[in-house]
Amino acid sequence: MTSSLRRTGLVPSLLRSFDEKTLHDHGAERLPTEPPVLRAVDAALTPRRSTQWQRSLVRRLVWMDFLAAAVAGLLALVVRFGTGGPDVYLFVTLAAPLVWLLSCASVRAYEQRFLGTGSEEFQRIFNAGVRLLALMAVVSLAFRLEPARLYVLIALPTTVALTLLLRYAARQQLHRQRAAGQCLHKVVVVGRERSCAELIRQLSREPQAGFSVVGACIDRPRGPEVEGVPVVGTSTSIVAALRATGADTVAVGAWSDLSQFDLRRLSWQLEGSGIDLVVAPSLTDVAGPRIHIRPVSGLPLLHVEEPEFSGIRRFVKNTVDRTAALLGLLAAAPLLLVLAIVVRVTSPGPAFFRQERVGTDGERFTMFKLRSMYLDAEQRLADLRTRNENSDGLLFKIKDDPRITPVGRWLRRFSLDELPQLFNVVKGDMSLVGPRPPLQSEVRQYPNDVRRRLLVKPGLTGLWQVSGRSELSWDESVRLDLHYVENWSLALDAHILWRTAFAVLGRRGAY
Repeated sequence: MTSSLRRTGLVPSLLRSFDEKTLHDHGAERLPTEPPVLRAVDAALTPRRSTQWQRSLVRRLVWMDFLAAAVAGLLALVVRFGTGGPDVYLFVTLAAPLVWLLSCASVRAYEQRFLGTGSEEFQRIFNAGVRLLALMAVVSLAFRLEPARLYVLIALPTTVALTLLLRYAARQQLHRQRAAGQCLHKVVVVGRERSCAELIRQLSREPQAGFSVVGACIDRPRGPEVEGVPVVGTSTSIVAALRATGADTVAVGAWSDLSQFDLRRLSWQLEGSGIDLVVAPSLTDVAGPRIHIRPVSGLPLLHVEEPEFSGIRRFVKNTVDRTAALLGLLAAAPLLLVLAIVVRVTSPGPAFFRQERVGTDGERFTMFKLRSMYLDAEQRLADLRTRNENSDGLLFKIKDDPRITPVGRWLRRFSLDELPQLFNVVKGDMSLVGPRPPLQSEVRQYPNDVRRRLLVKPGLTGLWQVSGRSELSWDESVRLDLHYVENWSLALDAHILWRTAFAVLGRRGAY
């Protein structure tokens, strides 16, 4: 790929002349009278619209949001007024979908950078509902209106709920398309070789985000490829690399030979072309509300707040955990009783399995599970060590473990063996969401950085549960747990609980 670029002469001399002549004649921070940057845009990059799949996705979401508001409005009208509602509410019901679309657009819920991954898309839908409710309250107060409270109580929450549900369905469809190699952003990474390699690995970990790295611009590369991606240029030939690869995104790594002025000039060159510019910070696995942009003298500094391990939000989390676990136990009590009887009858031994695990700050506690193995499982472990499929770490997992009973295999497939852990949540030893509860033998082998998993309560479910469970490597399991510890929030907990239901039904990695 690199040699073909050189043969076709795609590396433009325009950038080289701008670097040498402009900086020499006018200084690093001054522009010439007729900025050659503007000519670079015209000569090197043709302005492009968003790709077909992006436009199709936005149109589909608009129609889904319209449908959600229409269904919610009709439901509220029928419930409140029956089949013969007042004319004013018929008009309100007809206008509601358009009003809802405007409300979503006002919070930028259709911007492509928020679609397809992360929780920002769903948060903006929720914010649209809150803003619309506030607007309705202000209008009602200003004009002394008295709307039918039941109509509003049904229409608005149902609109938000249906919109979130339909958007989730659209996201799942998008993820399936991306798994099949469709609807992807083509990315050119820029930076030093090690930085580009790490960035490529990071992007490949999240295929659902839709970033496909098609080329790398590296100064002084050691070979024609890095992490299987062809080297298509250097930091001085980014525009040529974009033209050659047809990429729509430039990702600058944490370490590169681009100066602040080079990066700013690159953003000028991409202006109007429809190509996104993203810059990866050197700090990884820290996101969400902990990171803020703090501009200082025109320099956008990342302000990183400390993770929150105490305070009101922790109190709320603990209260919600224990309350929800208690309600869950009451609801699941008949099922738990039946499962315990089945376990007891189908194999010798107790129905419940007790094991010592390590919780917050290294405190030990007894964890409860429905027994899924034969009684001699621990004695047979040494004979099975050579079959460990997670030999890269501390965990022991094999798909066809002969120690698991037939009933236990079925319980594990649907994670029903973990139901008794609700007792641990009620007691306060565990949380509904958190890192995987480790064994004492595992903790003794933890390096210092992995010990950060013990800063929060272990969870009944977590990022490891919704990301593959037993199919994960040890390093990936640790990374997910540490990511949760660093970035936990009540919204993230709710998102993980939502995904857990689908992970259990999908039975991925359950053995």
